[in-house]
Amino acid sequence: MKTMNSLSGGKTSSYVAVKYPADYNVFALVTTRDNDCKFPDKKLRQKVSDKIGKEFIGTLEEDMIVYTMFDLEQYIGKEISWVVGECFDDIIIKGENRYLPNVTQRFCTTELKLKPIYNWWKKNIKEVVRVRIGYRANEGKRANNMIKRTNENGNIEMKDIVGKRKTQNKWANIEWQKPEFPLITDNIYKDQIELFWSDKAVRFAYMNNCVGCFHRNEMLLKLMSEKHSNKFDWFKNQEHDKEKKITFKKGITYLDIKNTKLQYQLFESDFTDCDSGYCGI
Repeated sequence: MKTMNSLSGGKTSSYVAVKYPADYNVFALVTTRDNDCKFPDKKLRQKVSDKIGKEFIGTLEEDMIVYTMFDLEQYIGKEISWVVGECFDDIIIKGENRYLPNVTQRFCTTELKLKPIYNWWKKNIKEVVRVRIGYRANEGKRANNMIKRTNENGNIEMKDIVGKRKTQNKWANIEWQKPEFPLITDNIYKDQIELFWSDKAVRFAYMNNCVGCFHRNEMLLKLMSEKHSNKFDWFKNQEHDKEKKITFKKGITYLDIKNTKLQYQLFESDFTDCDSGYCGI
Protein backbone atom coordinates (compact mmCIF):
# COMPACT_ATOMS: atom_id res chain seq x y z
CA MET A 1 0.00 0.00 0.00
CA LYS A 2 1.35 3.42 -0.96
CA THR A 3 1.97 6.12 1.63
CA MET A 4 1.16 9.82 1.77
CA ASN A 5 2.07 12.58 4.20
CA SER A 6 -0.66 15.16 4.75
CA LEU A 7 1.14 18.50 5.26
CA SER A 8 -0.37 21.57 6.90
CA GLY A 9 2.68 23.85 6.87
CA GLY A 10 3.23 23.54 10.61
CA LYS A 11 6.25 22.12 12.39
CA THR A 12 4.56 18.87 13.34
CA SER A 13 3.43 17.70 9.89
CA SER A 14 6.74 18.94 8.47
CA TYR A 15 8.54 16.78 11.03
CA VAL A 16 6.49 13.82 9.80
CA ALA A 17 7.60 14.58 6.22
CA VAL A 18 11.24 14.41 7.33
CA LYS A 19 11.15 11.46 9.70
CA TYR A 20 8.61 9.29 7.89
CA PRO A 21 9.35 9.52 4.14
CA ALA A 22 6.33 8.74 1.99
CA ASP A 23 5.56 8.05 -1.64
CA TYR A 24 3.67 11.35 -1.77
CA ASN A 25 3.67 14.62 0.17
CA VAL A 26 0.53 16.72 -0.31
CA PHE A 27 -0.29 20.22 0.91
CA ALA A 28 -3.69 21.94 0.56
CA LEU A 29 -3.53 25.75 0.42
CA VAL A 30 -6.49 28.01 1.27
CA THR A 31 -6.74 30.74 -1.37
CA THR A 32 -8.60 34.02 -1.84
CA ARG A 33 -9.13 36.28 -4.83
CA ASP A 34 -9.23 39.37 -2.57
CA ASN A 35 -6.50 41.77 -3.71
CA ASP A 36 -6.26 43.18 -0.18
CA CYS A 37 -4.72 39.82 0.74
CA LYS A 38 -2.43 39.61 -2.31
CA PHE A 39 0.80 37.72 -1.70
CA PRO A 40 3.50 40.42 -1.78
CA ASP A 41 6.30 38.57 -3.63
CA LYS A 42 5.40 38.61 -7.34
CA LYS A 43 7.96 35.98 -8.39
CA LEU A 44 6.96 33.59 -5.63
CA ARG A 45 3.31 34.24 -6.41
CA GLN A 46 3.99 32.98 -9.93
CA LYS A 47 5.76 29.90 -8.55
CA VAL A 48 2.68 29.09 -6.50
CA SER A 49 0.49 29.60 -9.59
CA ASP A 50 2.67 27.09 -11.42
CA LYS A 51 2.34 24.65 -8.50
CA ILE A 52 -1.45 24.78 -8.28
CA GLY A 53 -2.14 25.10 -12.01
CA LYS A 54 -4.08 28.35 -11.85
CA GLU A 55 -3.59 31.98 -10.89
CA PHE A 56 -2.64 32.49 -7.26
CA ILE A 57 -3.56 35.86 -5.77
CA GLY A 58 -3.27 35.28 -2.05
CA THR A 59 -3.98 33.02 0.89
CA LEU A 60 -6.03 33.45 4.06
CA GLU A 61 -3.34 31.57 5.92
CA GLU A 62 -0.20 33.41 7.00
CA ASP A 63 1.97 34.32 4.00
CA MET A 64 4.94 32.66 5.69
CA ILE A 65 3.36 29.26 5.04
CA VAL A 66 4.26 29.64 1.35
CA TYR A 67 7.93 30.05 2.26
CA THR A 68 7.60 27.09 4.63
CA MET A 69 6.50 24.71 1.91
CA PHE A 70 9.20 25.74 -0.54
CA ASP A 71 11.83 25.53 2.22
CA LEU A 72 10.56 22.11 3.28
CA GLU A 73 10.63 20.79 -0.27
CA GLN A 74 14.28 21.77 -0.51
CA TYR A 75 15.05 20.26 2.88
CA ILE A 76 13.50 16.84 2.23
CA GLY A 77 14.71 16.78 -1.36
CA LYS A 78 11.38 15.52 -2.65
CA GLU A 79 8.50 17.16 -4.45
CA ILE A 80 5.53 18.44 -2.47
CA SER A 81 2.27 18.40 -4.43
CA TRP A 82 0.18 21.54 -3.82
CA VAL A 83 -3.59 21.33 -4.19
CA VAL A 84 -6.38 23.89 -3.92
CA GLY A 85 -10.15 23.85 -3.94
CA GLU A 86 -12.32 26.83 -4.76
CA CYS A 87 -11.37 30.19 -3.30
CA PHE A 88 -12.74 30.70 0.21
CA ASP A 89 -14.60 33.72 -1.25
CA ASP A 90 -16.64 31.42 -3.48
CA ILE A 91 -17.60 28.56 -1.15
CA ILE A 92 -19.48 30.87 1.20
CA ILE A 93 -21.66 32.43 -1.52
CA LYS A 94 -24.67 30.49 -2.80
CA GLY A 95 -26.70 32.61 -5.21
CA GLU A 96 -27.73 35.78 -3.40
CA ASN A 97 -27.12 34.30 0.04
CA ARG A 98 -24.00 33.95 2.12
CA TYR A 99 -23.24 31.01 4.42
CA LEU A 100 -20.37 31.11 6.86
CA PRO A 101 -18.80 27.99 8.35
CA ASN A 102 -18.79 27.57 12.12
CA VAL A 103 -18.04 24.93 14.75
CA THR A 104 -21.18 22.95 13.87
CA GLN A 105 -20.90 23.37 10.07
CA ARG A 106 -17.23 23.01 9.20
CA PHE A 107 -17.72 22.85 5.45
CA CYS A 108 -14.64 25.01 4.91
CA THR A 109 -12.42 22.12 6.05
CA THR A 110 -14.18 19.78 3.65
CA GLU A 111 -14.18 22.14 0.67
CA LEU A 112 -10.75 23.72 1.12
CA LYS A 113 -8.69 20.86 2.53
CA LEU A 114 -10.29 17.41 2.26
CA LYS A 115 -11.85 17.54 -1.20
CA PRO A 116 -8.80 19.00 -2.96
CA ILE A 117 -6.58 16.28 -1.48
CA TYR A 118 -9.17 13.61 -2.33
CA ASN A 119 -9.46 14.88 -5.92
CA TRP A 120 -5.67 14.79 -6.26
CA TRP A 121 -5.68 11.23 -4.87
CA LYS A 122 -8.40 10.19 -7.36
CA LYS A 123 -6.31 11.49 -10.25
CA ASN A 124 -2.89 10.25 -9.13
CA ILE A 125 -3.22 7.24 -6.81
CA LYS A 126 -6.66 5.65 -7.22
CA GLU A 127 -6.19 3.07 -4.46
CA VAL A 128 -6.42 3.19 -0.68
CA VAL A 129 -3.34 4.98 0.64
CA ARG A 130 -1.81 5.01 4.11
CA VAL A 131 -1.95 8.65 5.23
CA ARG A 132 0.33 9.83 8.03
CA ILE A 133 -1.46 12.32 10.27
CA GLY A 134 0.62 14.68 12.42
CA TYR A 135 -1.04 14.10 15.79
CA ARG A 136 1.49 14.12 18.62
CA ALA A 137 1.79 11.67 21.54
CA ASN A 138 -0.55 13.72 23.76
CA GLU A 139 -3.24 14.02 21.06
CA GLY A 140 -4.75 10.57 21.35
CA LYS A 141 -8.25 12.03 21.62
CA ARG A 142 -7.93 13.62 18.18
CA ALA A 143 -6.67 10.34 16.74
CA ASN A 144 -9.54 8.41 18.33
CA ASN A 145 -12.06 10.85 16.87
CA MET A 146 -10.62 10.22 13.43
CA ILE A 147 -10.60 6.46 13.94
CA LYS A 148 -14.32 6.65 14.78
CA ARG A 149 -14.91 7.97 11.27
CA THR A 150 -13.32 4.95 9.62
CA ASN A 151 -15.30 2.02 8.23
CA GLU A 152 -15.02 -1.67 9.07
CA ASN A 153 -11.80 -1.87 7.02
CA GLY A 154 -10.20 0.95 8.98
CA ASN A 155 -10.47 3.31 6.02
CA ILE A 156 -11.97 6.78 5.64
CA GLU A 157 -14.53 7.25 2.88
CA MET A 158 -15.49 10.19 0.68
CA LYS A 159 -18.92 10.50 -0.93
CA ASP A 160 -18.41 10.97 -4.66
CA ILE A 161 -20.20 10.72 -8.01
CA VAL A 162 -19.53 7.34 -9.65
CA GLY A 163 -21.90 7.52 -12.60
CA LYS A 164 -25.34 8.51 -13.84
CA ARG A 165 -28.77 7.07 -13.16
CA LYS A 166 -31.00 8.47 -15.93
CA THR A 167 -30.90 12.22 -15.25
CA GLN A 168 -29.44 12.00 -11.74
CA ASN A 169 -25.92 11.47 -10.47
CA LYS A 170 -25.11 8.12 -8.90
CA TRP A 171 -23.28 8.53 -5.60
CA ALA A 172 -21.18 6.09 -3.57
CA ASN A 173 -18.84 6.14 -0.58
CA ILE A 174 -15.27 5.68 -1.83
CA GLU A 175 -12.62 4.23 0.46
CA TRP A 176 -9.50 6.28 -0.09
CA GLN A 177 -7.27 6.61 2.97
CA LYS A 178 -6.15 4.59 5.97
CA PRO A 179 -5.03 7.04 8.67
CA GLU A 180 -1.84 6.39 10.65
CA PHE A 181 -0.42 8.28 13.62
CA PRO A 182 3.35 7.69 13.70
CA LEU A 183 4.08 10.36 16.32
CA ILE A 184 1.68 8.71 18.75
CA THR A 185 3.14 5.29 18.00
CA ASP A 186 6.69 6.58 18.55
CA ASN A 187 5.79 8.76 21.56
CA ILE A 188 6.87 12.08 19.99
CA TYR A 189 5.91 15.29 21.82
CA LYS A 190 5.96 18.96 20.85
CA ASP A 191 9.24 19.77 22.65
CA GLN A 192 11.08 17.15 20.57
CA ILE A 193 9.69 18.67 17.38
CA GLU A 194 10.58 22.23 18.42
CA LEU A 195 14.13 21.14 19.23
CA PHE A 196 14.48 19.40 15.88
CA TRP A 197 13.55 22.53 13.90
CA SER A 198 15.55 24.95 16.06
CA ASP A 199 18.63 24.82 13.82
CA LYS A 200 17.09 23.95 10.43
CA ALA A 201 16.77 26.22 7.41
CA VAL A 202 12.98 26.02 7.24
CA ARG A 203 10.90 29.08 8.05
CA PHE A 204 7.57 28.63 9.82
CA ALA A 205 4.50 30.80 10.35
CA TYR A 206 3.44 31.75 13.87
CA MET A 207 0.54 29.34 13.37
CA ASN A 208 -0.71 27.37 10.39
CA ASN A 209 -4.31 27.28 9.14
CA CYS A 210 -6.51 30.31 8.42
CA VAL A 211 -5.75 33.57 10.21
CA GLY A 212 -9.41 33.92 11.20
CA CYS A 213 -10.17 30.27 11.97
CA PHE A 214 -13.32 30.18 14.12
CA HIS A 215 -11.88 27.37 16.26
CA ARG A 216 -9.45 29.86 17.76
CA ASN A 217 -10.37 31.58 20.98
CA GLU A 218 -11.12 35.29 21.08
CA MET A 219 -7.76 36.29 22.56
CA LEU A 220 -5.85 34.53 19.80
CA LEU A 221 -8.13 36.00 17.13
CA LYS A 222 -7.49 39.46 18.60
CA LEU A 223 -3.76 38.83 18.24
CA MET A 224 -4.25 37.72 14.64
CA SER A 225 -6.24 40.90 13.92
CA GLU A 226 -3.11 42.83 14.89
CA LYS A 227 -0.50 40.61 13.25
CA HIS A 228 -2.41 40.15 9.98
CA SER A 229 -5.01 42.91 9.85
CA ASN A 230 -5.70 42.61 6.10
CA LYS A 231 -6.48 38.91 6.33
CA PHE A 232 -8.47 39.26 9.54
CA ASP A 233 -10.47 42.04 7.87
CA TRP A 234 -11.45 39.56 5.14
CA PHE A 235 -13.14 37.42 7.80
CA LYS A 236 -14.64 40.48 9.48
CA ASN A 237 -16.08 41.70 6.18
CA GLN A 238 -17.90 38.42 5.52
CA GLU A 239 -20.13 39.10 8.55
CA HIS A 240 -21.89 41.86 6.68
CA ASP A 241 -25.52 40.84 7.11
CA LYS A 242 -26.52 42.28 10.49
CA GLU A 243 -30.20 41.49 9.99
CA LYS A 244 -29.55 37.74 9.63
CA LYS A 245 -26.76 37.87 12.21
CA ILE A 246 -24.40 35.71 10.15
CA THR A 247 -21.22 35.19 12.16
CA PHE A 248 -18.32 32.74 12.36
CA LYS A 249 -18.57 32.48 16.15
CA LYS A 250 -21.72 32.38 18.25
CA GLY A 251 -22.45 35.51 20.26
CA ILE A 252 -19.65 37.72 18.96
CA THR A 253 -18.62 39.32 15.67
CA TYR A 254 -15.11 39.62 14.33
CA LEU A 255 -15.57 43.41 14.42
CA ASP A 256 -16.18 43.10 18.17
CA ILE A 257 -13.03 41.00 18.50
CA LYS A 258 -10.97 43.48 16.51
CA ASN A 259 -12.22 46.45 18.53
CA THR A 260 -11.88 44.88 21.96
CA LYS A 261 -9.09 46.16 24.18
CA LEU A 262 -7.45 43.14 25.73
CA GLN A 263 -4.44 43.26 28.00
CA TYR A 264 -2.42 40.13 27.45
CA GLN A 265 0.98 38.61 27.15
CA LEU A 266 0.98 35.92 24.50
CA PHE A 267 3.26 32.99 23.86
CA GLU A 268 2.72 30.36 21.19
CA SER A 269 2.71 27.59 23.79
CA ASP A 270 -0.27 29.21 25.54
CA PHE A 271 -2.63 27.98 22.85
CA THR A 272 -3.98 24.48 22.35
CA ASP A 273 -4.46 22.62 19.09
CA CYS A 274 -8.13 23.46 19.28
CA ASP A 275 -7.15 27.13 19.27
CA SER A 276 -4.94 26.53 16.26
CA GLY A 277 -7.67 24.97 14.14
CA TYR A 278 -8.45 21.49 12.80
CA CYS A 279 -7.60 21.69 9.12
CA GLY A 280 -5.68 18.43 8.84
CA ILE A 281 -7.13 15.41 7.07
